[in-house]
Amino acid sequence: MNHLSFYWLPENNEILIKGIETEFAQLIEQSISTGKISLPPIPDVVLQIQRLSAQENTSATDIADCLIEDPSLAAIVIRVANSVIFNRRSIICTDLVTAVARLGIHRVRDIVTAQSIEQLKQSVNLSKECNYILINSAATSRELAATMVMVTKGFRESGDPRYKNLENDKALLTGLLADIGLFCIVNEYYLYLERGNYLDENIALQIFSSQCSIVSKLVLEHWGFDSDFVEVATNERIEYPEHDVTYLDIARIANHVLMFRRGDEDIDEHEVEFDVTGADILYRLTTLGDLEFRDQIDEVINACGL
Repeated sequence: MNHLSFYWLPENNEILIKGIETEFAQLIEQSISTGKISLPPIPDVVLQIQRLSAQENTSATDIADCLIEDPSLAAIVIRVANSVIFNRRSIICTDLVTAVARLGIHRVRDIVTAQSIEQLKQSVNLSKECNYILINSAATSRELAATMVMVTKGFRESGDPRYKNLENDKALLTGLLADIGLFCIVNEYYLYLERGNYLDENIALQIFSSQCSIVSKLVLEHWGFDSDFVEVATNERIEYPEHDVTYLDIARIANHVLMFRRGDEDIDEHEVEFDVTGADILYRLTTLGDLEFRDQIDEVINACGL
């Protein structure tokens, strides 16, 4: 039998990490199933909107009435409804019911959830290391979401009817919520340390990376998000695609662009499929100058109203 200290030997390091990964996965899955999960502590209004969006008889007025209870979220919904990405007809609206009706109940749910998670990542009060991970996650998810919008625009501007299913706003939101489970894992890690346990930060980072998609899937399904959100979060096809290009394809192309621009050594292992239009988009986004690419990222973020 191996002595406990032997697990720190190089040949046993993988066994140790797998054991801790399994332990964390079981803790988080059990927490979600029993309702005790340290899900992102988002406002009650957002949770109420999530519940209402799952009910068939919910109206735009019902959602607007919820938003009135949170003036800051109400203002965000109106601002987003009038933003370049979400306001396709360029008609300004000033009241909540019109804003909700324009966006749609499920899209309002997506928007207020994404906004709450992004704010949480920036303001949460955990340990210095945990805060850094979440703040970095916020920046990374914004970059992915903006790049997904740029890729989606490329497909739509081609004029090919095969891509009419793609929407800039949904591309943005699936990107923003792709790592939503990270907060749960980081918070579980924080509580683990608070209980007097120790876990090396480098090992913790490996666990965060390996478990994020699994936990994101659990959270998104728990909140009733559709398969497009789950596929982007897990980087896995879970339904037979009805269209030639899906949001998972968009996310993979966007991620490939970002890996190329970062000079990521793992890019050779990153598989991405695309047609001729996708190849052209990939070429254009990878050959942009750094300053121009960053300007386009900032333009998308500023244009979304979030």
